Amino acid sequence: MSAPLFLVESLPSDDVVTLDGPEGHHAATVQRLRTGEELLLADGRGGTASAVVTAVGRGTLTATVTARRYVAPPDPRLVVAQGIAKGDRAELAVQAMTEVGADEIVPWAAERSVAQWRGERGVRARERWVATAREAAKQARRAWLPVVSGTPAAPDESTRLVARRITEAAAGFVLHEEADLRLATVDLPTTGGIVLVVGPEGGVSPTELGTLTSAGAVPVRLGTEVLRTSTAGVAALSVLSARLGRW
Repeated sequence: MSAPLFLVESLPSDDVVTLDGPEGHHAATVQRLRTGEELLLADGRGGTASAVVTAVGRGTLTATVTARRYVAPPDPRLVVAQGIAKGDRAELAVQAMTEVGADEIVPWAAERSVAQWRGERGVRARERWVATAREAAKQARRAWLPVVSGTPAAPDESTRLVARRITEAAAGFVLHEEADLRLATVDLPTTGGIVLVVGPEGGVSPTELGTLTSAGAVPVRLGTEVLRTSTAGVAALSVLSARLGRW
């Protein structure tokens, strides 16, 4: 089994590192790492360090760095505009999409989104997405932590802003059950950004589809089946990851 990964603000410059705080608690108390076991440290920006535990305390541990590595950012970059869904479906989508390689996840306030991110509710919902992506990145041993776009003042993005992303990207695709083209066969860029739009439970409205296609997006489908919003994004990312040579 591969060594567990823990996120730090910055990688240690010395060969001896002390892991404390929430990550130290998780390593020493939850995962119960012991002297001699290996772990990975990552700054979420491509830098990683392998280390061996030399001492364990209460909610803290000390380790010796044995190797350092930098992973270049993925290119093309995969950006998913995920229609906000109700309940835990959106968080399930964020978790799975992070595990399969999404580089940025955009909370999209689609017309047919049942859940609305307004006021403090929106702030808390985005914070859950950020926390979900962070934990999923650790589980997947990712060197790069995916970005969850938005701010406390503007936690989600409108269709207009998503369309602007498509205009500025190398390619844009909208998952749509009535599309003629399959994602498995469309032309893909070799560099730049790829924006993938995933609708909420009710799908993408005709008005939204028109706005997104006018910005340059291509409607695509995965197969004959209609997937839930919590699984459509991860299925599409799997296709892209395989076609781009990430897998």
